[in-house]
Amino acid sequence: MTTLNIRDFDVTDLSDEIRVDTLCQEILKKFHRNLLEEQDCDPLEAGSLARGADYFLREFIIADRQDNIFEIDPKRVQQFAGNWYIIKNMEPNMEELTDLLFGIDAFYSWCVKIGQYNKLAQKQIHEFCRGGDHYRARIERFWEITDNYAEWDSEIPLRG
Repeated sequence: MTTLNIRDFDVTDLSDEIRVDTLCQEILKKFHRNLLEEQDCDPLEAGSLARGADYFLREFIIADRQDNIFEIDPKRVQQFAGNWYIIKNMEPNMEELTDLLFGIDAFYSWCVKIGQYNKLAQKQIHEFCRGGDHYRARIERFWEITDNYAEWDSEIPLRG
């Protein structure tokens, strides 16, 4: 795979968001194809991993955060899993979230292999993707909120 121009994935306005979303779809197709052809991944698993990465990248990183997918702070994964996913979904649950996190982890591991992402940052992403017990507790505490949403939100804020 040829090296990408990372600046092509910068998002500053709606026009960029639309353009980067299209570029991201192409990257995700290459990622999916790599899972199938190079990593000999089962088609259902490859689809699940690509779907997890797709949701994170296109809905959260590009559309909500307007970040460059190749320059994200690893803490974005924690913000996604420990806050954004929970408040944006009607029925957040660990089964779905785990699938999404596996996809995120696989995508950024692949990005390191193709020279598009920092290995140290990817290791941090891997750790955030393995925080299942923490995210399970966040979901449970979210459902128990009666009047202390601000306290729950401040534990993993979306700001920054």
